[in-house]
Amino acid sequence: MKRFFSIFLTMCIFTSVSLVISCEKQSDPNTITVWCWDPTFNVYAVNEAARIYRQDNPEITINVVETAWEDIQQRLSISLSSRQTGNLPDIILMQDNAIQKNATTFAGAFEPLNGKIDFSQFAQYKVDVGTIDGIHYGVPFDNGASATFLRSDIIEQAGLTVSDFDNITWDRFIELAIIVREQTGIPMLSAVGNENDLVPLMLQSAGVWFFDSEGDVDIVNNTALREAARIYKALVDAEVIMLVADWNAYIASLNTGSVASTVNGCWIVGSISAAASQSGSWAVVRTPRLNIPGGVNYSSVGGSSWVVLASSPNSDLAIDFLNATFAGSIELYETILPSSGAIGTWLPAGNSAAYSQPNEFFGGQRIFQDIVGYASNVPLIKYGIFNYEARNFVALALNEIVRGTDIDTALERAQRETEFIIEQ
Repeated sequence: MKRFFSIFLTMCIFTSVSLVISCEKQSDPNTITVWCWDPTFNVYAVNEAARIYRQDNPEITINVVETAWEDIQQRLSISLSSRQTGNLPDIILMQDNAIQKNATTFAGAFEPLNGKIDFSQFAQYKVDVGTIDGIHYGVPFDNGASATFLRSDIIEQAGLTVSDFDNITWDRFIELAIIVREQTGIPMLSAVGNENDLVPLMLQSAGVWFFDSEGDVDIVNNTALREAARIYKALVDAEVIMLVADWNAYIASLNTGSVASTVNGCWIVGSISAAASQSGSWAVVRTPRLNIPGGVNYSSVGGSSWVVLASSPNSDLAIDFLNATFAGSIELYETILPSSGAIGTWLPAGNSAAYSQPNEFFGGQRIFQDIVGYASNVPLIKYGIFNYEARNFVALALNEIVRGTDIDTALERAQRETEFIIEQ
């Protein structure tokens, strides 16, 4: 899941900080504090994990503090840079594409989990994103496989069917979206204007990122990125995407019927399902693909892992909690799946019958079974240490492109700015 980097990490990315963190924090030895975001997804999952853990450990309190991802990263960066860790929790949820950067920049800040968690029980691609130089730092959580989530009633009102949107290119998606807008007056998509997730989604669907296989910046001559930028501008020009101010406005656009679909990670199911009046009016199909060699109808957005702070005086208890729940409880995943769409990457959970149950909210479609199938086809990529910097500069370039700057000029600037940051 999302909500991207603060400038505070940029301030400290050039310093390799080896932290010898003292356990200065004074806390209840029977209390674990967890920071995570999204009440219908992550917060809900931790609270259910706490309920299950307390069945065998009634004396333990799990204190869950809802904290936006940007705030987590900002507070983490400031505290670790200043070595003032007393205000940090025991466990944080960390976006997968931030783990390598944080664990490298703040060496020693996170508990190594080798020998404490059975990582052979998780999907390998999720294990890899939380592993640096053979050391495991993250307990994998959610699957970020993407899909197109459609308001079937709006689509049908436009004279189309859900199947029209399956296994298509982005160009065809735009053609269909224009029909929907003309027939219903409703735009097809919404997106946070300054936090572009659609373009990175498009990139991963083609198996590429902002860096090449050698780790060098690959922006201006990146065929997939250039095509994604063209598609994004075409969505705006065709008035089939509504750009909103922030994440709350984005969720509101889905829950109020202001848009006819979203293309996002499967974790969005929880937010969509919060609008009970729309039950039965949603459907799921595959992600549109770029019409270039290597483009496929599968991608990923977000995904996150649980990280234990080395500054925690209760780190052993925190690890035991994670081991018994997110790395050890089928009951947990069966409980959180139906309402939140929290498709785990803990392999034993995938054998649960819960994954093949029809979902009433999505018209009886077996959406989790379908999404698990999508996930098995997602191209794997390496995010790199400077992932957020590249994303931020590309997001700025996309805003320029939408306002009329040609793609070459905008992407050349993003390439130069990313290279400048890396070379410092």
